[in-house]
Amino acid sequence: MNGTLRTAALAAGFGIAASAAGAQSVDVDDRSGWPQSFTVGTASQGGTYFTYGSGWANLVAEELGISGGGQVTGGPVQNMALVHAGDIEMGMTTLGPAFEAVNGRSPLAPGNPHDQVRAMFPMYETPFVVTVLAGSGVERIADIEDGAVIGFGPAGSTSDTYFPAMLETVGVDFDKRNGSWSDLAGQLQDGLLDVIAFAAGIPTPAVSQLEAQNEIRVLAFTEDETDTILEEFPVSEFTIPQATYQSLDEDKQAVSMWNFAIANAELPASFVYNVMEIVLGNNERMVEIHRAARATKPEHWDTNTFLPFHEGAWQWYEDNGFDIPDDLKG
Repeated sequence: MNGTLRTAALAAGFGIAASAAGAQSVDVDDRSGWPQSFTVGTASQGGTYFTYGSGWANLVAEELGISGGGQVTGGPVQNMALVHAGDIEMGMTTLGPAFEAVNGRSPLAPGNPHDQVRAMFPMYETPFVVTVLAGSGVERIADIEDGAVIGFGPAGSTSDTYFPAMLETVGVDFDKRNGSWSDLAGQLQDGLLDVIAFAAGIPTPAVSQLEAQNEIRVLAFTEDETDTILEEFPVSEFTIPQATYQSLDEDKQAVSMWNFAIANAELPASFVYNVMEIVLGNNERMVEIHRAARATKPEHWDTNTFLPFHEGAWQWYEDNGFDIPDDLKG
């Protein structure tokens, strides 16, 4: 994401108060207006969102002494819509679908800019990973036969939104299927799918479970394929370390998109500030929830260049030595 994206998103209708820079730090002990309970939108079972999101929701609930937990959803696109509408307090999204949503291009609510969504903390990068059974004979993406049946995750998810177009861009012809990651893994194992195109934090629970029962192969993008995708989509280069899965005999080249935790704009600043402190101040516990949380560090705040931070979030960053630009203070 770059400055052009920030400018475009701000033009979508965010009213950022010019006086935000001069606001005082949040009274973290003020619980007035706090929700009696909260819900964090995750994604389907078997994916990283469900494990990571349910884990940090439970951690926050435990530390704050209030009821809260994760909720199975359709993933980033639906989470943006649910948080914008106030149907859930917090959620998780990837920056690609978030950018589309704040500019009124959400497939769930076209023409409706999601201007009640605020950013909180960076979670991790979501790599786009192509996986097949080792016995398929497919060793590289170019080997995927025309008409192959490929599972792209839940309908409306980041994977479903971007991965089909990515594969089409590099010349793959396919028959698309949707479903939860755990269901798709079972279909691949049963021969009902030829390929699964995962977009989830690593290690992805469904992939780990799949390789515990089958020999699998993770396909790397070639340099030319990577360059083509980087030119067309809001992603970055990413390397899947060999140690991620037992099936890997070397690092694999992929592309990725950053994930962010989000909150409804009306949540009290002190509540969000406390959430930030619990999550970003307890990285060891977050890593126990999911190894992807190794990237859940405050210094990655700047991977978000367009979605305004919640007041409780940007106050936390500034109290901890990070300078948030005025145009990202919601």
